[in-house]
Amino acid sequence: MGRSSWVVGGDDGWFTAPLARGGSWPRQTRETAIHWGHTDIEEEPMLKFGASMFFTDYSMAPGELAQALEARGFESVWAPEHSHIPVSRKTPFPAGGDLPKKYYDAMDPFVTLTAAAVVTKTINIGTGVCLVNQRDPIQTAKLVASIDQISGGRFLFGIGNGWNQDEMENHGTVFEQRHKLVRERVEAMKEIWTKSKAEYHGEYVNFDPMMAWPKPVQKPYVPVIVGGAFPYSARRAIRYGEGWIPQASRGAYTEIGDMIPRFKQMCAEAGRDPASIEISSWFPRREADLMKRYEDLGVSRVVFNLESEKADKILPVIDELTALMRTVNG
Repeated sequence: MGRSSWVVGGDDGWFTAPLARGGSWPRQTRETAIHWGHTDIEEEPMLKFGASMFFTDYSMAPGELAQALEARGFESVWAPEHSHIPVSRKTPFPAGGDLPKKYYDAMDPFVTLTAAAVVTKTINIGTGVCLVNQRDPIQTAKLVASIDQISGGRFLFGIGNGWNQDEMENHGTVFEQRHKLVRERVEAMKEIWTKSKAEYHGEYVNFDPMMAWPKPVQKPYVPVIVGGAFPYSARRAIRYGEGWIPQASRGAYTEIGDMIPRFKQMCAEAGRDPASIEISSWFPRREADLMKRYEDLGVSRVVFNLESEKADKILPVIDELTALMRTVNG
């Protein structure tokens, strides 16, 4: 089964809240429950539901969407990123066809997720995904720790290694070197988050002892959730991640259910407990039976794509997903 949420009951109804890393009750949720007189607390396995949107100047505002999702019991809201799209467009869009306009127009995820954090109390906020190969690791470590502080420990650091060669080359990243570069940057950030005097010496990241604050609320650091094509992203998640967002890449692995048994075998071979790596299914089919199958296989979270539209278009979609969530979780 997936990891647990908390079901909180009181005289005026029930609501669900995500279980924090390490199994502790989130401080914000505890305070909210006490404030509203919810004292009957029990733990129940739940499949966590999240939603992702490219926030733009023509979409719902991030705070507005986060509040709507939180009110309906969603566990998380996610924001992807692209710093820019080169006009050259030498790199084909992995999904085929023309690159959607929202990729050109996406706002910075750390700004939008901060806006979401300050108007909510329980919903987790995550990058889905942050392109670490295009960001300075020292500054990104500070961004991540800062948003985790502002949100009270609700940040999820979803990362990817990128597909747009033109885009990353504008940031000085060599396409063929991006995987090792990202690993070193993640390792360096973990040093910064956990050490009063951090240092890192690698091929691509190198700095002498330094001091950087704040540190994340979550200990030892925010969960790093690694996305990408299978089996490569699985190897990276096993090596340095706390979560995994799998994508199919080979004919033998057409959907997540085909990958999970092999993933668990890979964990065992590496000496890693698969239960220590939370699996999230990104943009699955909206079918209750499929959701339940994923949960039985060990998927903890499903995240659904929302188009970059205003509330009049998005709220009905969220309501449909809420009905699906209730069907799946009972």
